Amino acid sequence: MSYVKPELVVDQMITAGTYKASLGAKDLLIRGSLSGALLGFATTLAITAATQTHLPIVGAIIFPVGFVMIVLLGLELVTGSFALLPTSLAQKKIGFGNMLSNWSWVFIGNLIGSIIYAALFVIATTKFGHIDSSPVIDLIKKIAEAKTIGYEKLGGAGIITVFTKAILCNWMVTLGVVMALTSTTTIGKIFAMWLPIMTFFAQGFEHAVVNMFVIPAGMMLGVKVSISQWWLWNEIPVTLGNITGGVIFTGLALYFTHHKSKVS
Repeated sequence: MSYVKPELVVDQMITAGTYKASLGAKDLLIRGSLSGALLGFATTLAITAATQTHLPIVGAIIFPVGFVMIVLLGLELVTGSFALLPTSLAQKKIGFGNMLSNWSWVFIGNLIGSIIYAALFVIATTKFGHIDSSPVIDLIKKIAEAKTIGYEKLGGAGIITVFTKAILCNWMVTLGVVMALTSTTTIGKIFAMWLPIMTFFAQGFEHAVVNMFVIPAGMMLGVKVSISQWWLWNEIPVTLGNITGGVIFTGLALYFTHHKSKVS
C-alpha cells in the first residue's frame, strides 16, 4: 500500500524538521533561493493562464506545479518549515535557536531567489524595457497594488485582513507539505500536495514567498509602491500570519493529536 497513516506521517514530519535544522547556511540559502525562483515561475504561469482564459481558477489549478518541483527536489520553502520544525522542537529533537536559524536563512534564500526571478521575468516580459503594457504585466501591477496600497487604505482593518489571509494561506500550504508525506509513490505525492495548494491560491490568500516575487515585480514594472509599504503592509504581517497558520493549525495540531501516545 502506498498510503502512509497519519501517525507515521507525523514521525516523518519530526524527522524532516530535525534534518532541516541540521543543514548549514550554504545549503539553506541555495535551496531557499531555488524555491523562491520556482514559486515565482509558478506564479507567472498562473497569471499567464488567468489572462489567457479569463478564468482565475485555471491559474489556481496549475499553480501547484512550482510547489511540486520544490518538494520533489528537496528544496527549502520557509512557509513549509513553519510547520515541520515546531514538531521537532516539541519532541526536543532541536532547540528554539536551531529553528529560528533555519527559518531566517531559508527566508533570506527565498527572498533572493524571488527577486532574481522577478528581475529576469521583467526583462523578458518587457523586452528589456520596450513594452510597458500587456495582459500579464497589467495584472501583476494590479496584484502588487492590491497587496500593498489596497491594505494600507484600510488602515488597521487592512493589517487584520492581511494577517488573517496569511493564516488561512499557510494552513493550506503546510498541509501540502504534510500531504506529500501520506504517499510513498511520486504520483501519489503530487496529487496529495496539489489539493491544498490549489485551494489556497484559488481564494487569493497571502503567501510570504509568492509576495516576495509579485510585489517586487510590480515595483520593477512601475507600480508606485515603496519598500516600506511592501514590508509594513504585506511582507511582515503576512510572514507572521504564515508562521501562525503553519505552527498552530498544521504542525502542532497534527503533532498533539497523532503523536500524543508517545509524549504522554
